[in-house]
Amino acid sequence: MGSRRLSLSWTGLAPFFIYTALFLFLPTAIILVGSLTDKDGNFTLVNFGPDGIAQSYLLRTLLASLQISAVSGLVGAVAGALLAYAVSTGNPRGVLRRTVTSASGVLAQFGGVTLAFAFIATIGPASFIYETMKDRGVDFYANGVWLYELSGITLIYLYFQIPLMVIVFLPAVDGIRPQWREATESLGGNTWHYWRYVAGPLLAPSFLGCALLLFANSFSAYATAAALITQAGPIVPLQISNLLTSETGRAQPGLAKALALAMIVVVLVVMSLYTLLQRRTSNWLR
Repeated sequence: MGSRRLSLSWTGLAPFFIYTALFLFLPTAIILVGSLTDKDGNFTLVNFGPDGIAQSYLLRTLLASLQISAVSGLVGAVAGALLAYAVSTGNPRGVLRRTVTSASGVLAQFGGVTLAFAFIATIGPASFIYETMKDRGVDFYANGVWLYELSGITLIYLYFQIPLMVIVFLPAVDGIRPQWREATESLGGNTWHYWRYVAGPLLAPSFLGCALLLFANSFSAYATAAALITQAGPIVPLQISNLLTSETGRAQPGLAKALALAMIVVVLVVMSLYTLLQRRTSNWLR
């Protein structure tokens, strides 16, 4: 009887395992095999050597992606955490909280071509805001159109990074009990002591975990940057796209897969750390 129950429970999870195998493990296996073979199907490690992803322009691309992800993740985490704390101090059922959380849920999913077009239309070199500011002597494109560069991508990524931080960090902030501040004050502590010894250490694992989630979210983003930048490939996802459609990619088809495998490794490490930090946070949220 016990074994029958166990088999039935595993049967209920079968659709999940099938979905995971088809859309996660199978593509990863294809990328792994492709990165270790040449165009003739022979085993090779050249895609990971000096003639592979260790080439200078690909390393610069990888470093640029890491830089954009780190900056947008950190700035988005700090701004989102402050906004989440401000929302948590209000009425749990108030209009402000419901409005912010609803808007965050929508904006966190807003990206791709529509987001790139929104920024181009709003602050682009032909936008009404830019022309108005320029007529008043403020030309924020005097040194070049930075909106189409890495700094512009970072700014645009913050548009969905901050709302995402609000969504994932708000439960941790809500877990802080008002009685803990009262207990700190009753023992002679002030606001600094409360944040330094009570709230800060409790929220730190969740904050770091959410920052890592934002890092992975930015590192794997493609559509927005692809719509904004049409030349070269300053970040890894765009470089992979270029390799798949260029003559270099046809001559060395495993190079794009090797670069994709490097992305998978980075995201896997980041998400593993995120899981560990979230597990630690869940211990005191129970």
